[in-house]
Amino acid sequence: MESFDVVVVGAGHAGCEAALAAARLGCTTLALTLNLDAVALMPCNPAIGGTGKGQLVREVDALGGEMGRAIDDTFIQSRMLNTGKGPAVHSLRAQADKRAYQRRMLRALLAEPNLQLRQGECGRILCEGGRVTGVETTTGARVACRALVICAGVYADSRIIIGECSWAGGPQGLLSSTHLADALRALGVRLRRFKTGTPPRVDVASIDFDETEPQPGDEPVTPFSFLTDAPLCNRAQCYLTYTNEETHRILRENIHRAPMYTGAIHGTGARYCPSIEDKIMRFADKERHQLFLEPEGLDTPEWYVQGFSTSMPEDVQLAALHTIPGLRRARVLRLAYAIEYECIDPLQLRADLSCRAAQGLYFAGQINGTSGYEEAAAQGLIAGVNAARHVQGKPPVTLGRDQAYIGVLVDDLTTKGTNEPYRMMTSRCEYRLLLRQDNADQRLTELGCEIGLASPERLRRLREKRARIEEAVSLLRRTRLAKTPERDAWLSSLGQGDSDASLLACDLLRRPGVGYDDLRVLAPSMPPLPADVREQVEISLRYEGYIDKERRHVEAFRRTEDALLPQGFDYGTLDGLRIEARQKLTAQQPRSLGEASRISGVSPGDVAVLMVWLEKRRREGAVRGEQG
Repeated sequence: MESFDVVVVGAGHAGCEAALAAARLGCTTLALTLNLDAVALMPCNPAIGGTGKGQLVREVDALGGEMGRAIDDTFIQSRMLNTGKGPAVHSLRAQADKRAYQRRMLRALLAEPNLQLRQGECGRILCEGGRVTGVETTTGARVACRALVICAGVYADSRIIIGECSWAGGPQGLLSSTHLADALRALGVRLRRFKTGTPPRVDVASIDFDETEPQPGDEPVTPFSFLTDAPLCNRAQCYLTYTNEETHRILRENIHRAPMYTGAIHGTGARYCPSIEDKIMRFADKERHQLFLEPEGLDTPEWYVQGFSTSMPEDVQLAALHTIPGLRRARVLRLAYAIEYECIDPLQLRADLSCRAAQGLYFAGQINGTSGYEEAAAQGLIAGVNAARHVQGKPPVTLGRDQAYIGVLVDDLTTKGTNEPYRMMTSRCEYRLLLRQDNADQRLTELGCEIGLASPERLRRLREKRARIEEAVSLLRRTRLAKTPERDAWLSSLGQGDSDASLLACDLLRRPGVGYDDLRVLAPSMPPLPADVREQVEISLRYEGYIDKERRHVEAFRRTEDALLPQGFDYGTLDGLRIEARQKLTAQQPRSLGEASRISGVSPGDVAVLMVWLEKRRREGAVRGEQG
């Protein structure tokens, strides 16, 4: 029987990061995928990033993952979202050439010395003595392993639904995985059924772009990867159009044929990504909804109608599309569809994404009840790292809510759970001013180097960048600009009021509309700075008070996270806790008081009981220590 340290089931965005992480940490790794042509497939929106998601990609990159570099190599349009708001919610998003992205990620997998890629379906999970020992494929091959990472995406018992038609299948005409769900049930893993969907693809030659609004990319382009040096340029443009009352009328009149209304769909869909028919029913007062027309690549005629996800019958899809400006003559190349699939309840997972059902078993990606390529990649990296460390006898790596969006994502899944496909948003992050997309390298690259994923080159760049930031901030704090006619004229040109006193450069930088390069007009001795360094300098000074306040909140948060709870404890024996809290705490075994407080069903009163109990244990331990 063939043997590997780690086997990864699935080679989507979670599987790619998991397999690469395990292999790069020195483990012999097998990536087993249903179809080699579907490696790193983008079956829904051909884009990486977005609000809350761009932060995840930059964190994956800072830790040494692959997604950021892959999208920098293959994007065709890039934009920074939410620039009209503060830096806490700025999020990078790039339209990908989906086929080029797949080829780029496939090259990375094939180039990794410790990694083998193979087409096949996992039919059984082999266990012995409560630990994973291998997998058996549906063709009968057995592969031994010491750790197994399940990254099956939306393929487990998946079903495609278009109107009255449905069949067993995966995204974009691929096969579903028909054995994995039963294999997981045999281990005692709890499953549930979720649903997602995708819009139609239309032929670019049939789009009337003069009826739409161009949506150009940003110039200059901000890269996702902190290693990207080469200048990047946009090579495509997206367009904006809208639904209208006629669109809504057609959908309303046919709502009785919608699978989500007929009962044909049983899975739970994402609240934050509703179908177009759901939108017009839930928001009946809205006269129109935005739709973005986005290319799927530079060498394909397929364009994606972002915002028009639906499972309506084919005739309804076509009739509704043909009411939309720009799409009145549209030829549909691929119909929109809904897809139902089996996923696990993530409350069965620990913070390292290991599963309580068997030692050495890890889960990552949409199989955990999440949506999105970015959420999948982030989980894949964490699961791959911890699978490798399990094999090597090292302690797991976990990220806190105060360290990274990845920490928020994993903590939400493993403590709160999710009753619908989970989507990362900036609003989920309590400390988003500290966990910005622009400073992911400063937060995580040193940890990536300690783990063994981030390269020495990353660490060198980080240290050089930090030194330049500190030097520039120090210079701004000690540079005084005397009152002169030149200063008066300069401030007036920026719409700023003046003062009779000399002004510190750092105070001027805090004024609205004043940037570092503006100050260099008055103080030419101040050195020019690279864009990324200049950005950090400006943010650190402008938001200094808010950042300090948030750091104080983090310190208070850490006190509850440092209050560790015993593992394997039966909370049913603890007086004062409500029955629901006893059950939830015993089942989930939180690591800390803070983690316990975030479990659904654990009230502030229950937390107070735990605090008193922990203090009592601490005192009793101290007394026993003195007596000993």
